[in-house]
Amino acid sequence: MANTSLGLDENIEGALCYVLGIITGVLFLILEKESSYVKFHAWQSILFGVAVIVINIILSILAFIPYVGILVGILSMVFSLLVLVLWLFLIWKAYSGEKYKLPIIGDYAEQYASK
Repeated sequence: MANTSLGLDENIEGALCYVLGIITGVLFLILEKESSYVKFHAWQSILFGVAVIVINIILSILAFIPYVGILVGILSMVFSLLVLVLWLFLIWKAYSGEKYKLPIIGDYAEQYASK
């Protein structure tokens, strides 16, 4: 892997983009000036974080609906577990040097990273 403008390997910076979600995504998007690989993972981390927040807000609102709240609570726990697994998977893929694209989000991340 190539070095970046911060002096780290691309795969390390790519993995670090996901560690604190939106925060590290924005941080590396601002600091990294050269690597399109790192910019892609920074954008994907930001968009993934925003999507998770939006879905959690929707699930929280739906939890207040009578008779649906219990089902939404279970769905929310399953969603949280899936987010955790996907987050770890994205860190691993970035560290492995793979430009893994999430459906829909990955296309936007690639588009924004190339600008």
